[in-house]
Amino acid sequence: MIKLVATDMDGTLLDENSQVPPETFKIIRELREQGVHFCVSSGRRYSTLRWFFAPVADEIDYVAALGAQVFADGRFLDREVFSTRGILRLFRTCQAFDELHLVLYDWEHTYLLDDQSSYVKELDKDLPNAQRLFDPPSPDVSIIKAAVCCERPSEIMDMVYVLERELGDIFTFMPSGNTWIDVMPKDISKATGLEAVLSYYGIDSSEVLAFGDSMNDYAILRAVGHPYVMGNARYAVKQIAERVIGTNREHAVQAELHALVQELSAED
Repeated sequence: MIKLVATDMDGTLLDENSQVPPETFKIIRELREQGVHFCVSSGRRYSTLRWFFAPVADEIDYVAALGAQVFADGRFLDREVFSTRGILRLFRTCQAFDELHLVLYDWEHTYLLDDQSSYVKELDKDLPNAQRLFDPPSPDVSIIKAAVCCERPSEIMDMVYVLERELGDIFTFMPSGNTWIDVMPKDISKATGLEAVLSYYGIDSSEVLAFGDSMNDYAILRAVGHPYVMGNARYAVKQIAERVIGTNREHAVQAELHALVQELSAED
C-alpha cells in the first residue's frame, strides 16, 4: 500500500511553464484524506517551495535544496551545509575552466561568482536575490546549495567528469538540464532527505511512490518501492523505472495521483 508520494518539481510535477497545475492542490488534499503523505523533492529551496504550494504549504513535506533542507509534519528535521574548505576548492576548480561559472545559495540569497551575463536561466536556476561576489562568502554564511553553469552544453558531460575527477572525494556532480551541473556534498541527496522523512513517519521505502525525470532524481528513484519516471526523462532514469508515464506537459503526475486516489477510495 502506498503511504507516501514523493515528487520532483521541474520537468515532473510542474507544467511546461514551470507552474503547479491547479488540480494538484485538490489531489494533495484527497491523498491526505486517504492517509497518504505528499512530499515535494526538489533542487529548489524550502522558501521557494512553500510559495509554489501556498494553498497546501502546511499540509505537505519537503526535501528541498537537493536534500539539504528537510521538513516533515511542520518540523525541521535536517539541514546540511557545505564546508568552507569544500567551497573554496570548488571555486578554485571552476576558475581553472573558462566555461564554468559557480553559483552558491544560502537560505534566501544567491551568490554569483562570475558576471551575471555568464549564467543561463534554466528551470530552477532562476538566480533569485542575486549578489555578485569575487570570492566565496565568509564562513559565517551557511551555504546549502551549489551549482555550476557550463556555457557550452555540448561539453557538459566532459565537465562533469573533470569535476568528479578533481573533487569527487567531497562532492557529487549531476547534470541538470542542458547547461547546469548540480553540486552536493558527498552522501547528501534527495534520497537521504527522503530517508529522514520516512524515519519520522515510520514508513518503509517499499510503501513509497516517487516521480522524477533527471539525474538528481536517480538516487531517490532507486531507493523507493515504486519509481515512476516521466516520458520526458533522461535515458538512464527511464531504465530504472517501474513505469514510464506521460510528460509534464500532459500533467501525467496529476493523472497518476488522481488514479491512485480513485483506487484508494474504492478500497474503503
